[in-house]
Amino acid sequence: MTRLILIAATAVGLAGPAVADETAGRETYERYCASCHGLEATGQGPMRPVLTVQPADLTQLTAGNGGKFPLVRVIKRIDGRDPLVSHGSPMPVYGDFFEGSDVALKTEAGQPIMTSQPVVDLVEFLKSLQGE
Repeated sequence: MTRLILIAATAVGLAGPAVADETAGRETYERYCASCHGLEATGQGPMRPVLTVQPADLTQLTAGNGGKFPLVRVIKRIDGRDPLVSHGSPMPVYGDFFEGSDVALKTEAGQPIMTSQPVVDLVEFLKSLQGE
């Protein structure tokens, strides 16, 4: 058991700390997300009519989660660990662009969650939309 804890701690230690770039997040959003969620992130993108599950209003994630940004749920939805089949295949449909575990974000409880830099940037941008 001690060995497993040591291995996990080492793996987390080797991952780079998460430094978010909101500008990169906005660019990522506009390229990969706006077609479904809309430029204003309210779920009114041009692809909305062809989706079997309507896109979420991403400006209301915190409001819809008791006033706390649902960090883990958002990360897992974006990187595919919590798939949402809304257009015949899991969201996102961008292959491995959002996959990876090279950076760690800390949850409110202080637990690290491994993800990729594009997800970190996108999450930072989504946080900036809350309450608008």
